[in-house]
Amino acid sequence: MRRPLKKKRTWRPDLKYGSETLTRFINAVMQDGKKDTARKVVYDALEKVKKDGDDPLEVFDTAIRNVSPLMEVRSRRVGGANYQVPREVPQARRLALAFRWIINGARNKKGRPMAEKLAEELLLAAKNEGDAIKKKDDMHRMADSNKAFAHFAW
Repeated sequence: MRRPLKKKRTWRPDLKYGSETLTRFINAVMQDGKKDTARKVVYDALEKVKKDGDDPLEVFDTAIRNVSPLMEVRSRRVGGANYQVPREVPQARRLALAFRWIINGARNKKGRPMAEKLAEELLLAAKNEGDAIKKKDDMHRMADSNKAFAHFAW
C-alpha cells in the first residue's frame, strides 16, 4: 500500500510585493533563523534592481524562470551498474534548485554586501548569464549526454 501524499504547504505572500515565491526565496536566504535580516537583504537587493530602471518583481520572476532546470540526472542501479538516468524535474524541486543556485552564486562572490551580490546575480540570471545559469546548463548538458539511459526511467 502506498503511503499518503504529503500535504502541500501554503505560503503567505510577502509584506512588500505580495508574492508567495518571494516569501519562499526569503526563507531560502535566511540563516540561523534570522528572518528580518534575510528580508532586509532581499528587499535591498530588489531596491538595487529597481534603481537600474527595471521592475524588481519582473526581474526576480524572470531570473527564477531562467535558472529553473527542466531535466536532471538521477542515479539508478540496474544489474550491478549505476546509471545516470535523465529525468524531468518536478516543479517544487525546480524552484528549490533555482533558489539555491542563485543564493550560492551570490554568496560565492566576496568583498561586498550580500544585497549587492544578490542584486547582481538576479540581474545576470534575468539576462541568462552568471553562475546560476552556468549550473543549470551543466545539469542540462549532463542529462543530454546520458539520454541513452532514458529507458531505465520508470
